[in-house]
Amino acid sequence: MNAPNGRHAWTVTVGTKGQIVIPKEARDLFHIQPGDTLLFLADETQGMAIPPKADFARLFDLIFGGKAE
Repeated sequence: MNAPNGRHAWTVTVGTKGQIVIPKEARDLFHIQPGDTLLFLADETQGMAIPPKADFARLFDLIFGGKAE
């Protein structure tokens, strides 16, 4: 099954401590490095999402009125 351009899907396994490993392909695609902070969003009816890091900075700026680094 081919995904539309720009769309990706991966499977992950939840460990005994509730942790997941972000697949290497996803880390590379979104430039996720060790020590990065990610924003994890959840909606009981729509599911969970981890938006791009740039969205986190914009949200931080909007909420706190400062510059996120």
